[in-house]
Amino acid sequence: MNLPNFLTILRILAIPVFVICLLYGRFLTALLVFIGAGITDGLDGWIARVYHQRTPTGAYLDPIADKLMMITAFIVLAVLHLIPQWLTVIVITRDVIIVLGILLLFLTARPVEIKPLFIGKATTVFQIVTIAWALVTPYSSFMHDALRYIIWGTTVLTCITGLQYIYIGTKYLNEQGG
Repeated sequence: MNLPNFLTILRILAIPVFVICLLYGRFLTALLVFIGAGITDGLDGWIARVYHQRTPTGAYLDPIADKLMMITAFIVLAVLHLIPQWLTVIVITRDVIIVLGILLLFLTARPVEIKPLFIGKATTVFQIVTIAWALVTPYSSFMHDALRYIIWGTTVLTCITGLQYIYIGTKYLNEQGG
């Protein structure tokens, strides 16, 4: 167990704390847990690179921890009516499509290098901002009004990148004779 993997496990263990904070209306505390998870995500990656502590376990656990936190946040925020439920469906559907595409490539023994697209990274940023903004919305009417535009930006980017990943995966499979 190295430090980056330990930080990733801490991030996973922070998810129930995050949910409990949300369920009890402690939105600012939930925001701090969410920010802490983001900091440890960056920190574990930095430590793994700089100190040559990359491991196969970390390579699998890190993205799993990220997706668990994001999906959990979207689900709970939708259940609490802080974000629209349809947005959660769109975000989760896109992630499921990506995971199923990777699984399909794995099962058909077609190795592929997974490189996130710039727009995919922008989508992740919008999704993170949506979560953070929704957590402070109960404290400000301005925040509530602005959240509508952030949600639409997240929706558009999530849909575009979902379609883009479907296109890229289909093209790759067709080129490989699948």
